[in-house]
Amino acid sequence: MSSDTKTAASYEEGLRGASDKVAEFHEPKSALKRLQHWLHMTPSAVPMIVLIAAIIIFGLKEENFFRAVTLSTILQQLVIVGILGCAQSLVVLTAGIDLSVGAIAVFSSVLMGQFTFRYGIPAPLSIGLGLAAGTAMGFANGWLVARVKLPPFIVTLGTWQIILAANYIYSANETIRSSEIAAEAPALQFWGYSIQPGGVKILYAVFLMIALVALLAYVLRHTAWGRHVYAVGDDPEAAELAGVRTRRVLIQVYALAGLFCAIAGWVMIGRFGSVSPSASTGQLGNIQSITAVVIGGISLFGGRGSIVGMFFGALIVGVFEMGLKMVGTDPQWTFFLIGMLIIIAVAVDQWIRKASA
Repeated sequence: MSSDTKTAASYEEGLRGASDKVAEFHEPKSALKRLQHWLHMTPSAVPMIVLIAAIIIFGLKEENFFRAVTLSTILQQLVIVGILGCAQSLVVLTAGIDLSVGAIAVFSSVLMGQFTFRYGIPAPLSIGLGLAAGTAMGFANGWLVARVKLPPFIVTLGTWQIILAANYIYSANETIRSSEIAAEAPALQFWGYSIQPGGVKILYAVFLMIALVALLAYVLRHTAWGRHVYAVGDDPEAAELAGVRTRRVLIQVYALAGLFCAIAGWVMIGRFGSVSPSASTGQLGNIQSITAVVIGGISLFGGRGSIVGMFFGALIVGVFEMGLKMVGTDPQWTFFLIGMLIIIAVAVDQWIRKASA
């Protein structure tokens, strides 16, 4: 016993004055590596840089580009895409994709209009029912993906066709005119109203879009649910082992995406004035929202990106469309440049992902 005590004392004496530092390994990083790491930590940086560069270039080419009216017009034109982009971003962050966002938006707007004019339901209640219907359509997508384990691409490709067909069948392809809505159900057109500070028209829908982007950005970055969304997209098996209820999160994400699509449908009525089952958003909304998401730096592989980046991506598309139109360029160059941006954005995403490998 005394021998053990003596050994312990000798051991403690031997440690006196010894360094308490642990082994450290420093790998010198090149400027390119540091840039790659910074872009990985700040996914909205690339679209922000592209957006600023595009604004400066078009501003130098066309002096009227910097007018408040021009910038207001760009924001008005992208409100629907921006809100659909919020829906698409949530799904893509979980490594999924939703091809039905445009169809849900159009069908939700048709339901709001038909509930009011076919059944005589008060407009505010019709709006609530339309929002609930959009949420239910998103929930169906999420249930098929999470519970039945079907690929998101296949599920939403199928529901896109089903919802569009239901939209035409239910409405009998009947358009509700703007004058009728303004006279009998002005609440349906609420997001088409505007304020005009300094003579510049700004739709209420612009403030709604910015508020939704800000709210989602906060939820995804500063709440446990937001971190769970990123975890499910990054590695669902690891998230499951960590206690995240991945199937529940997936269903919630798709249901919330459906709600945002229904909100976009309500905005469509205000933006266009009428309720039309053949609105182009039903066919193009999914492509436009995916474009904003990809250019905005959200990884199609899930788990990386930000809603703010998506907003920058939508702005980039709007700036390119307006800028090229103002300088008198062939409109086809818009599609050419946006296509190039999509390919470059995916290539940059692949390069940035190597920083986390």
